[in-house]
Amino acid sequence: MNERFLRNITEFVFVQDEPQPSDVIFVPGNGYPQMAERAAQLWKEGYGEWVVPSGKYSVVNGRFEGPVCGGERYNGSYGTEGDFLTDVLTVNGVSRKNILTEREATFTYENAVYSRQLLAEREIFPKKAIICCHAYHARRCRMYYQLVFPDTEFFICPSDTGINRENWYLDKESARRVLGEIERCGSQFAMIWEDVSEQECRPLTMEEYLRRRKKRIGK
Repeated sequence: MNERFLRNITEFVFVQDEPQPSDVIFVPGNGYPQMAERAAQLWKEGYGEWVVPSGKYSVVNGRFEGPVCGGERYNGSYGTEGDFLTDVLTVNGVSRKNILTEREATFTYENAVYSRQLLAEREIFPKKAIICCHAYHARRCRMYYQLVFPDTEFFICPSDTGINRENWYLDKESARRVLGEIERCGSQFAMIWEDVSEQECRPLTMEEYLRRRKKRIGK
């Protein structure tokens, strides 16, 4: 591939910041322990008061299939990604009273939406927040969480779960995942927009999105 092409994709997808003292540490849903382990480390170092693991299960799979790795240490009966990530956090020393678990989200935008709803119910409105995610998931996380939390400054502290800046283009499966992230930055974003007129469009508010989702799934 063209070197400039690779560099542009790498810089777009693999976002990373130095952690800063924050109000909340977010962990979007997944079946890997590394992101929650990183969040636990940051919490113990005083980078955030609250930790918010989020996730029901992948909308593609329709159920949580258990930990992808680390099953010898994290071997509970987990109904959702949120339950699994909560266990990882507590095993790694995070106080249970500082964990706010979200169990409804099925993709990244919903991780942000339902996490905001959970925090708002407790009158927690973060000014600064950390996101612990896959390295190759960093850009999409920042985009969606920033959209849902427009007044929050975010710091992305990702974990390398096998696909990173240096190796993503070296095999087809890794390249497929990274290029899929770019595609989903557009396709999933389109799901949260609605036509207002022929000349104008606007993003759904969080409340509108939740109302439409509730109607769609009959809850």
